[in-house]
Amino acid sequence: MWNSARRCRSFDGAGTQAAAELAKDDHKYHELFEKVRAAVTVCSYCAEAYEMTKKIKEANLPLVDEFKGHPSYRKLVESGFQILTF
Repeated sequence: MWNSARRCRSFDGAGTQAAAELAKDDHKYHELFEKVRAAVTVCSYCAEAYEMTKKIKEANLPLVDEFKGHPSYRKLVESGFQILTF
């Protein structure tokens, strides 16, 4: 998600596994991940579906549950964010 003033990275789906891995000190890209950590959120529903909730909590990453277990993308769009998926 992106807007000109703020940036937010939301990990969902299988991306919840990546978030947990990137948060590990010994991960190849951990240093880069730490530069954006303050803007990172993780979908609560997806973390549970991929059995990553415990690891996400251990990594001190925020789980977001605004709409049926997921982040509210509508809320983000209304706040001026553009949704980019890849």
